[in-house]
Amino acid sequence: MNPRITDWRGLRVWLIGASSGIGEATASALHARGAQVLLSARNAPALNAFVAAHPAAQAWPLDVTDATAVMRTTYQILAQGPLDLVLYCAGHYREMRATDMDLADLRRHVDINYLGALHVLDAAVPAMAARGHGHISLISSVAGFRGLPKSLAYGPTKAALTHLAETLYLDLQPLGLGVSVVHPGFVSTPLTARNGFTMPALITPAQAAQAMLAGWGQGAFDIHYPKRFTRWMKLLRLLPYRAYFPAVRRVTGL
Repeated sequence: MNPRITDWRGLRVWLIGASSGIGEATASALHARGAQVLLSARNAPALNAFVAAHPAAQAWPLDVTDATAVMRTTYQILAQGPLDLVLYCAGHYREMRATDMDLADLRRHVDINYLGALHVLDAAVPAMAARGHGHISLISSVAGFRGLPKSLAYGPTKAALTHLAETLYLDLQPLGLGVSVVHPGFVSTPLTARNGFTMPALITPAQAAQAMLAGWGQGAFDIHYPKRFTRWMKLLRLLPYRAYFPAVRRVTGL
């Protein structure tokens, strides 16, 4: 569905939200494959530490909720040369139920998980479309497939990212751009460390990064992992509500 990316040597890759977790691991994997990695996140010390350990990498500290800063940073990056891949992996997560709603944190989820992606796309897509080359990848989640307990804040923002990626593909694929959406299951990151339950099929960020590189190498649109878990989540999407809601209650106990 997309041009296959198998040779990363010399490609310029911008990863937004790459100070830890999946983003950092993917940046490290891409650097090892010969890509020039440009990393953005709010945690400047973490970015600088990565650059110190990975020659030719660049740190671009950035708050994705600041649209002006995103536009300025994008222009500065593009002034150095075109981008071959933009990966949006910035994310915010906290368990939340409707009986304990926190509106301020709901808005924070929207600002970082979804609006931040729009800020990046607004700044980067015009140049990539004009060039007719490049790939845009958004990290969503299996939590966005259907409604889940404790996912009042997180799930809807990830569902929005999946929908956004589908629309981007329809609009940008005819122009020569690749678009993919990533649906991780449980990955051991600082965000998931907050979970107070056993996470099935838990994998490391390095394993997640390799799954993503494999997906880009296959030209996939939907990159999901680990498949022993995500395939079951995909099957749940097919259930009618009459069966889905009782099934979720049985599995989660909520």
